[in-house]
Amino acid sequence: MNLDQTRASAGAPASSTVQHKGLKSGAIGYLSNLVIAVASTAPAYSLAATLGFLVALKGVGTHAPAVLLVSFVPMLLIASAYRRLNRADPDAGTIFAWATRAIGPMSGWMNGWAIFMAQLIVMAVGAYIAAVYTFKLFGFTELGDSKAAIISGAIVWIVLLTWVCYRGIEISARLQRLLLGMEVCILALFSVVAFVKIFGTHPPSGSIKPALSWFNPLAMNLGDLLVAVLLGVFIFWGWDSGVAVNEESENPSHGPGNAAVVATVLLVLIYLVVTAAAQSFHGTAFLASAENSNDVLDALGRGVLGEPLNKLLIFSVLTSAAASTQTTILPTARTALSMAQWKAVSSVLARVHRRHLTPTVSTVGFALLSIVLTVPLLLAKGSVLEDSITAIGFPICFYYGFTGVACAIYYRKKLLESTRHFLLLGLAPLTGGLMLWGVSVKAFLYYKDAEHVAAKPLLGVTLPLWIGIGGMVLGFVIMLASRPLHREYFSRKIETAPAGLFARRQAVERHQHG
Repeated sequence: MNLDQTRASAGAPASSTVQHKGLKSGAIGYLSNLVIAVASTAPAYSLAATLGFLVALKGVGTHAPAVLLVSFVPMLLIASAYRRLNRADPDAGTIFAWATRAIGPMSGWMNGWAIFMAQLIVMAVGAYIAAVYTFKLFGFTELGDSKAAIISGAIVWIVLLTWVCYRGIEISARLQRLLLGMEVCILALFSVVAFVKIFGTHPPSGSIKPALSWFNPLAMNLGDLLVAVLLGVFIFWGWDSGVAVNEESENPSHGPGNAAVVATVLLVLIYLVVTAAAQSFHGTAFLASAENSNDVLDALGRGVLGEPLNKLLIFSVLTSAAASTQTTILPTARTALSMAQWKAVSSVLARVHRRHLTPTVSTVGFALLSIVLTVPLLLAKGSVLEDSITAIGFPICFYYGFTGVACAIYYRKKLLESTRHFLLLGLAPLTGGLMLWGVSVKAFLYYKDAEHVAAKPLLGVTLPLWIGIGGMVLGFVIMLASRPLHREYFSRKIETAPAGLFARRQAVERHQHG
């Protein structure tokens, strides 16, 4: 038993020492942390696939930017909690490790499961989008209608991006910078050209000028706003991937956490600009129509950029989906690695490649499980895949919410030291966590109604609840079954933030910067 475990069992403050896992220390810098955080949300794909459905929701319409602003608030608060917790404990397991310390091993294990579950489902979605848009980009439209071709393409993308992740974190980071750079430039071009045409002498048919009221959430009914935020949470999800590579970063306790906060700010700016441009060009009815809502960027491409430049938007969604798929593999493999190092799961998952210094079994194993899930999801009706995306919101709200709560609990002995500590370590993260848990309750009440889901109910229960809630229940059962095999982990006691943490960190940072 190491020093950290000894202190934990005695109920004393944590030592904040992170056990070395064999990953390559100092391999990537702050810019890579930021790029991975932004790329993981897949901005182009998220907007293309959800904006049409968002504006179509009751009471939303042109107020989609207001919905995104409200959704940004809990994201920023939770990103701040990530920053504070990572500063004390820069563990690649993130909320798995933090919840274990602050709340207890059962909470930590379930948060690790929530990350795994959400990422496993979104892998299938990302690989599907990458395959479909590959065919679109090269004009193979008939292949986009073939399930066999789509499944084959999705598997190829999973294998290719797994190989990149397996080869090393530096290669992964360089590819992310390239993909995200192209994606953001294309979205910027789309927005600028759209606004120029909207305010030009011959605006497009159905176009509307942007108005400040679009950004005002108070102009919406509260119930309509809460339902819309369910989509907003999915659009923002993923920035925490930049923190999951903390142990491979140059400044593990500082850089990744700061990148998470900055990423959420950059994302809301991207989303607000592109959303305003998209809904201004032909109006919200165009985006919400059945033939356009599945991909509003492709629908707008010909009118905004014309041919052949409209292909750039298809390319941006492709790169977005590919980047998101790759950055799904990175955090999941590292969460599994951390859980294995903490002896919460089999030690087999703790294996690291001797030369590449990347997780081996957890990376390849996750890819194989992704393929196993992707094939039946894509063979099923399209409504099953759609409801699977909806179901992701439950584990997302679960572990993001726990992050805010864990931050307040972990720093509980410091909250009364100053107003700053009370607000930043306690009230803000706790508020963010409770907001997201509230969203999950609203999601449950909304999606239990068969009218709000695509697939038919099974045994009277809708598919999002079967997958989202049922998946978490399955994780709880697996955890209980594994307790006898991992007694050391499950016997851990809760901890508090170590004394003098911020003073020591500041001293280290001053020393590092000369």
